Amino acid sequence: MPAKLVGALPRLVAAVASAALVLSPISTLACTRVVYLGANDDVITARSMDWKLDVATNLYVLPRGIARTGEAGPNSIRWTAKYGSVVATGYDVSTTDGVNEKGLSAQLLWLVESQYPKFDKDSKPGLTIAAWAQYVLDNFATVDEAVTALAKEPFTVVTDNVPGEDRLTTLHLSMSDKTGDSAIIEYINGRQVIHHGKQYQVMTNSPIFDEQLALNTYWKQIGGTTFLPGTNRASDRFARASFYINAIPKSEDPVQALASVFSVIRNASVPYGITTPDEPNISSTRWRTVVDHKRMLYFFESALTPNTFWVDLKKVDFAAGAPVKRLDLGKDQRNTFNGEVSADFKVAPPFSFLGLKTGKAT
Repeated sequence: MPAKLVGALPRLVAAVASAALVLSPISTLACTRVVYLGANDDVITARSMDWKLDVATNLYVLPRGIARTGEAGPNSIRWTAKYGSVVATGYDVSTTDGVNEKGLSAQLLWLVESQYPKFDKDSKPGLTIAAWAQYVLDNFATVDEAVTALAKEPFTVVTDNVPGEDRLTTLHLSMSDKTGDSAIIEYINGRQVIHHGKQYQVMTNSPIFDEQLALNTYWKQIGGTTFLPGTNRASDRFARASFYINAIPKSEDPVQALASVFSVIRNASVPYGITTPDEPNISSTRWRTVVDHKRMLYFFESALTPNTFWVDLKKVDFAAGAPVKRLDLGKDQRNTFNGEVSADFKVAPPFSFLGLKTGKAT
């Protein structure tokens, strides 16, 4: 064993122990998101969706001009979509991932430590957590524009139970754009915390982002070519993704760059169907998405189908008044598609964002 690693083992044990403290059956509900900063202004964002059950995902084309409400009762924020987007839903009641026509992408990932502000009739207008990512995609062209607006806290994020489960939805939000800019937004102890900058390329789950950064600093001292943590825990996936997304070649060939990014997000994925006796709620990777910001391509890959397919946003009609369209991915995202699929979307009613039950505020 290399001397450097031997000397680091006591610190390694401490780091692993610290990471273990944040684990629980709930915190193993997982996802990973990475941003690649390549040659010739090539920016690619990838994410995995890890969940213990079928998340009932479909893809939608949402044009400009759609009027929306925060679905939080009388005191709800209201807006009209300035930009069109292609999104992946969760349970067809939320936007969990997507990219808009300006190349801004947004992803929601689980964070069990999330605590949102109190919401009542005297609060700032409410926004259901199910539409948090959609609000960003509808209203902003860049990460900087979004952060400037969200820092003023124009709304109160309002959460409710996960569909079909007796526990609150607790999420954090990531954004990235075609300049490579990035931001992570969390609500910790009821307060909004924003990390903004190109250096924030990776997001997973527990612990909170500040603690993830501290753990990742430790692994950087070890060196990824010497030793990397290999479990499916969030802190381990964070360390692997952080190392690999910057270790892969900055190829000038966009196809090679895309292949490299796919390999990183697959490396951070959880094998399908894996079971761990002492962690019964461990989550398999259900699907992955990749946004090629420069070429404006949105890729989707299900764990249960052999094909990766994509939407070319340049071929999509986002004009106000254009119909909403849906790509039915089927149960467990088993429907198989091939190549560029913008023509395979069918006109459909827009999905309804899950909001607060009547008279309930959380």
